[in-house]
Amino acid sequence: MTTSTTSYPIVAPEHIKQSRIIDLVLYKNNPRVHNETQIERLVNSLKEFGFTNPVLIDDLGNVIAGHGRISAAKKIGMESVPTITLSHLSEEQRKAYIIADNQLALNSSWDDDLLKIELEKLSENGF
Repeated sequence: MTTSTTSYPIVAPEHIKQSRIIDLVLYKNNPRVHNETQIERLVNSLKEFGFTNPVLIDDLGNVIAGHGRISAAKKIGMESVPTITLSHLSEEQRKAYIIADNQLALNSSWDDDLLKIELEKLSENGF
């Protein structure tokens, strides 16, 4: 399933498959909350850019990352979503990844000057 380089696994594009949403199991103890505003933003992103970030699951179809994307996909009537199965994670690693995946992006920051320039360019082009 994964290609190994040195001692860590690498997931490649050929590992992406389509999974039926009805077969996926959301993690009931997921501490990340997606309010309706966030789901609508995800819906808009899916419509504008496509489903570019696969949902991560375990061998049994339990969702590790992508709960919000699944909610957005349901909202626009999708029946299946792209998934990657992370077979190499232990149960403890899966639980840790659920938290880490959400937190890692929050720990980054913006270069405000570059962000302003990019947003101005997008605005000029009608975005």
